[in-house]
Amino acid sequence: MEQNLTYEAAYTELKTIAAEIENESVPVDILAEKVKRASFLIEFCQKKLRATEAEVTNIIKQMEQNT
Repeated sequence: MEQNLTYEAAYTELKTIAAEIENESVPVDILAEKVKRASFLIEFCQKKLRATEAEVTNIIKQMEQNT
């Protein structure tokens, strides 16, 4: 994973790549590179979401135990 990459930055970049591909504004010479980057960003975002979900679940469990 890239250091200092945030979920928001990754998601924004992913939306940009998707728009470029949908608008057919990506030259064929770099299309594979863009798709590879999009794949990385999707995986990064999924991992961040899963980690955040697990952390929130743990916090909720701790709160329930303390009540």
